[in-house]
Amino acid sequence: MDYMSPKEAALKVKRCPKDTIAAGRRHTVGLKSDGTVTAVGDNIYGQCNVSGWRDIVAVAAGNVHMATNTGNAHTIGLKSDGTVVAVGWNKHDQCDVNDWQDIVAVAAGWRRTIGLKSDGSVVAVGQNNEGECNISGWHDIVAVAAGDWHTIGLKLDGTVTAVGNNRYQQCNVSDWHDIVAVAAGYLHTVGLKSDGTAVAVGQNKVGQCDVSGWRGIVAIAVGSSHTIGLKSDGTVAAVGWNEYGQCNVSDWCDIVAVAAGCAHTIGLKSDGTVVIVGNNDYGQCDGSGWRSIQLPN
Repeated sequence: MDYMSPKEAALKVKRCPKDTIAAGRRHTVGLKSDGTVTAVGDNIYGQCNVSGWRDIVAVAAGNVHMATNTGNAHTIGLKSDGTVVAVGWNKHDQCDVNDWQDIVAVAAGWRRTIGLKSDGSVVAVGQNNEGECNISGWHDIVAVAAGDWHTIGLKLDGTVTAVGNNRYQQCNVSDWHDIVAVAAGYLHTVGLKSDGTAVAVGQNKVGQCDVSGWRGIVAIAVGSSHTIGLKSDGTVAAVGWNEYGQCNVSDWCDIVAVAAGCAHTIGLKSDGTVVIVGNNDYGQCDGSGWRSIQLPN
């Protein structure tokens, strides 16, 4: 039997579930129970070219706020052997992950990719204009999240660290504690606490940080300017920007996982199907025919 130190054992136990659904600015990705991947939406940079992927255990999709000069995206797949694959837009080397090893979780932001290693350290590739890739000194990390220009790390002790753009105080998480999951959007950051409540910092122009009244939350997802909370009873709460109906989730039930793109929201049902609401200009909500999507582990 391989020896595992107490810290290694703790890191493994505390690590958050791997994402089996992911959403970007204009595309949506789903991991199937057989380890293959499906994707719908904009494919101008090949970000949906995942049909040849095998042995995948988690997926991530690069996201960005909605502006006329944005939308280029990439898709990341974590393989069962701890290596990583990537397709899509690579102008800033955000897809240069071929040499990564011992990865246990991945996150994708605007123009960058974040990888969490089994020893609790973190690696990053891509644009670093705002210091969003300055994670080389991180340790004891159990989960990572990537916003447009900031990166969040959840530590083993339930505290949170952040790097990158802090114009709206979206990185002011140093006083957070008892956190079990983190998510990052365009200009805000959300944390899920062990008691099922949520905390949020950053821009709140459209109420995307109004989560103080939430109770019984078991998972969170963050789009560009909206925030999604999965409740323990399988229903879903939403706050924030709703121009495209991305927060119209009040009738959802039997949901076991959630993901949020720029302006759309995905719910994974217990039967392996998905429901999607929000902006569908590029067919990113056309996942109604999906079956056998991997349930969270």
